[in-house]
Amino acid sequence: MVIHSREKTLSAQKSSPESLPVKKCDALVLDARLRQSLVTVRSLGRRGLRVAALDTPGSVPAFSSRWCQQHFVCQGGEATDEYLDTLEQAIEHTGVTVLIASSDSTIALLRMHREQLKQHIHLALAEEPALGIAVNKEQTLAIAGQLGLGIPRGVLVKSESDVAPALQEIGLPVVIKPVESWLWGSGRRVASLLATTKEEALRATEHLTGSGGPVLFQQFLSGRREAIHLFYAGGEVYARFAQWAKRTDPPLGGTSVLRQGIAIPPDIGMQAEQLVRAIDLEGYAEVEFRRDDKGVPYLMEINPRLSASVEIAVRSGVDFPLLLYQWASGQRIDKVEGYRPGRWMRYLRGDLMSTIASLQQHGRPGIPHPARALLDFCISCIVPMSYDYIDWKDPIPAFVATTAFSSQWIGSAITKRLSRLRRKFS
Repeated sequence: MVIHSREKTLSAQKSSPESLPVKKCDALVLDARLRQSLVTVRSLGRRGLRVAALDTPGSVPAFSSRWCQQHFVCQGGEATDEYLDTLEQAIEHTGVTVLIASSDSTIALLRMHREQLKQHIHLALAEEPALGIAVNKEQTLAIAGQLGLGIPRGVLVKSESDVAPALQEIGLPVVIKPVESWLWGSGRRVASLLATTKEEALRATEHLTGSGGPVLFQQFLSGRREAIHLFYAGGEVYARFAQWAKRTDPPLGGTSVLRQGIAIPPDIGMQAEQLVRAIDLEGYAEVEFRRDDKGVPYLMEINPRLSASVEIAVRSGVDFPLLLYQWASGQRIDKVEGYRPGRWMRYLRGDLMSTIASLQQHGRPGIPHPARALLDFCISCIVPMSYDYIDWKDPIPAFVATTAFSSQWIGSAITKRLSRLRRKFS
């Protein structure tokens, strides 16, 4: 474990926490490399709270934030015993009271050791069984169907032998999703895939079921992607926010990289609250919907953790990280009555990668023509909007993120060039 603070830098491999200089903090933010974690560090820091952060080695912009009092680096991977050991040392070292996590892998680890950790810290995490339902698409959609919400036509597929009957019922193109995004069997996060032929569906099924679980075959929906962000606790909704994603990375429906805050649509706003109340999912939740070509909404999934797009809500007047801290620490939760719709936000790196992917995948369902993809990207460069990472009162994280991406981009280009040269002269 490597520990950094504003005053000291020291290495503590297998050191006893008692031998480390104690520096009291209010919150420990895990998954510090993620955009939402930087937002959380800034949000809580601005409120005068002392914030620490933890992650594995690599480029971690949140570590360089002016509001990050100290940070911890685990040399092992996520969801490992070494990560848990580092986390426990960090908790003891800081005397921190609230723990906030934002990735599927870390949340899976916290769920596994919940009772052990709860003896020392408040977890900003929904209780079971609500959390287990929320991370499982099959269970979530089943409850949504019982409530009368719109859900995509879907079939559960457990092996390649189930593919032909599933395609006969759903048709092509088909979206193939893991039932749960994080699978302990493979130790990784798996994403949705789009299949336009039976052969693609078979390959996708082999890939996803081989990771350790069944998959859902769902109808492909080409309409607008919208999301409702809610904060719910004790039977009451304390905050609401809505956004739509113009572009995502990957283009099929990954993380939103160009999004706009909107007034809450009456249909999905009501449906999202119904679902969260039915599951009794306390804390923060992002409920995602996709509309069909007629504008009818269908539930996609629930993210019961701070989502990558949460900064647009914070900048629009809904400080979800602060509400999460208040709830977890047992304080009075602020009631947010409204927000400022209309703001645009862009994750430039993700938008660039999404545009490149669109150029490479042109002709596939839901992918714009290459000329349209390039034009839309360029137009976005002149539309007034905010950008992820960029905060003029806290500029260094944006520099760190940009430098890391540039190095990665250049390194990848050099590697590809050398590979072509080796093939040429071999």
